[in-house]
Amino acid sequence: MFVGRSRELQKLEEAYRKESFEFAVFYGRRRIGKTTLIHEFLKDKSAVYYMAVEGTAQDNLAGLSKAVMAQIAPHTEAPAGRLADENSSGPVPLPVPGAEAPVFRDFATLLDYIDRLCDGRRIVLAIDEYPYLAASYPAISSMLQSHIDQCWKDSKLFLILCGSSMSFMENQVLGYKSPLYGRRTSQFKLRPFTFFEAKAMLPGFSGEEQAILYGITGGVPEYLSRIQTGLSVDDNIVRLFFDESGRLFEEPSNLLKQELRDPATYQSIISAIAGGASRLNEIATRTGLETSGCSSQLNSLISIGIVRKETPFTESAASRRTLYRLADNMFLFWYRFVRPNLSLIASGMGEALYYMAVKPQLNDFMGSIFEEICRQYLFLPKIHAALPFFFGDAGRWWGPNPIKKCQEEIDLMAVQDHSAWFGECKWRSERVGTDIVETLLERGELFSYPDKWYTVFSRSGFQDAVQERYGNNPRIRLISFNEMDLE
Repeated sequence: MFVGRSRELQKLEEAYRKESFEFAVFYGRRRIGKTTLIHEFLKDKSAVYYMAVEGTAQDNLAGLSKAVMAQIAPHTEAPAGRLADENSSGPVPLPVPGAEAPVFRDFATLLDYIDRLCDGRRIVLAIDEYPYLAASYPAISSMLQSHIDQCWKDSKLFLILCGSSMSFMENQVLGYKSPLYGRRTSQFKLRPFTFFEAKAMLPGFSGEEQAILYGITGGVPEYLSRIQTGLSVDDNIVRLFFDESGRLFEEPSNLLKQELRDPATYQSIISAIAGGASRLNEIATRTGLETSGCSSQLNSLISIGIVRKETPFTESAASRRTLYRLADNMFLFWYRFVRPNLSLIASGMGEALYYMAVKPQLNDFMGSIFEEICRQYLFLPKIHAALPFFFGDAGRWWGPNPIKKCQEEIDLMAVQDHSAWFGECKWRSERVGTDIVETLLERGELFSYPDKWYTVFSRSGFQDAVQERYGNNPRIRLISFNEMDLE
């Protein structure tokens, strides 16, 4: 069952209906659902789909040749063993041992054949894992550029290039130094599902259980698909993470090996952040790295979406109060609870470890996840339209309280012109009391905006005293987690 990505699919279908040349670029981290989206779009369309391999140019030429002949023109191939007529539109086969179909002489011949195929016909050509093809045959980007400029721009071809290497796709496909720069007509950077999108993949679980499952999977569709609705939340977590044969038992480590050189050093950096180090000097000290080298490797982790760089919401990116946090919540869970206990899990003690040491810490782990869910809630169309003022972003703030001479933190904050909004997010079993609201109001006074609005989000609701004191205040909203279920 296809879930989510409705906006992306709608945009693709609208572009397809134009019947003019289109060039869409898909990119995003592994397991995010790029291939699934492409296949959903290709349903009932005349299309070539090819997933490039990490191999030689001949490997990819043979694979793409087979995809073209099998999916577009299965009846036009020349008989094996002889060349197609020079004026025909058929392929020029080469003797390839074990090949099931003729292989084009070279990429130039193959692309010339595609020129003919898309002459007056609406055809989709989707090349998945394009970075592998480009690595095996670096000239391919320039060749695609030439065919776009000389032939395809006036055709009905719908070209899709897709890749998991975000740095490659951003620099070598979308970047201004790329031969393909300026040719794309649309681009789709696929991100993990929000909580509200992920819920559709978690039927049968309560809202709180869905939030926990969203948190431990990071909203990644492939991981969400591994959740079994017939099992409890605890059983699913144990089966995925705390069993040596579990799908996510070694997943972060395997991903790093695919994306980065010297993954051991990156493992140490991620572990340090998961363990509470958030400033550059703290991370460098815990890992034993030089600050400059640590900074460079943090930038690499940022580029592949595992780490994010944060500054207080009201400050610029150049702020000296920069912090580093894990952007991928599955990595946060794994490096906090799984990696330190790999030997124990491998010895068969994973289930006991989970119930004795991990489950009691889930509420604490969910604190930052709940902040993220609350932020997503604010930008749901129905909710955002009802906010007291429009704002384009919201984020965390931290800084000094000059009156109390201490550091303060606000979970969520947004500003626009003379208005400010402040939010507190509490994921805990107890109902929120008046002290939480009073603290938020006090922290709001650190800012001089004339119009101020406040919202407190609570997993477990609010004490009666809170409702009596603040329930009728138009500038203070009290939102329980169960009220955030818009279904």
